[in-house]
Amino acid sequence: MQQGSSTRAGGCFLTLFILLGFLFGLSIRDPLKGTLIGTAIGAAFALATWLIDRRRRG
Repeated sequence: MQQGSSTRAGGCFLTLFILLGFLFGLSIRDPLKGTLIGTAIGAAFALATWLIDRRRRG
């Protein structure tokens, strides 16, 4: 573990968008579709966060 390095957490986006996707899916009466959409969006945000953090660290 490196001391002094700060990383950003992207997993919060994944969790948040899965839950929001599920709620959206309930509103359209297709919770699986909403969950899958939320997972895809959350994974994209988590990946973007990781890439940005990686670029900043060098």
